[in-house]
Amino acid sequence: MTVREAGLADVDRLAPLFDGYRRFYRQPSDPEGARRFLAERLEARESRVFVAETPEGRAVGFVQLFPSFSSVSMKRLWILNDLYVAPDARRGGVARALMERARQLAVETGARGLILETESHNAPAKTLYEDLGWALDGTHHYELLV
Repeated sequence: MTVREAGLADVDRLAPLFDGYRRFYRQPSDPEGARRFLAERLEARESRVFVAETPEGRAVGFVQLFPSFSSVSMKRLWILNDLYVAPDARRGGVARALMERARQLAVETGARGLILETESHNAPAKTLYEDLGWALDGTHHYELLV
């Protein structure tokens, strides 16, 4: 398996994975919306996406990161917003490899670090994050949906 940065040419291959990610979070399937969202983010350079591929070139997972900043540290911060591995490719190190590539991006860009959130019931993801040295930050997250 290899992990590389994805570009606009990869959108059609990534869209089914992104749609699967959204369905995991109980959203209705929308393959065209998934394709459009990814294309817009990549075209506007609003996110960085890394794709995991089998030796045959099949896309089996991706991670999408959005840039942010920490005013306290006055450094860049990356939001690891999306991580998904195709069900038939799970338990093979794909998620771990994608997470490591995300960490490398933070190092390469001189970032303070990475942040993410996941649902409290997502035990496999939480186990992976903790195995990789991630820790709960002790803050409370609020949201205002408009």
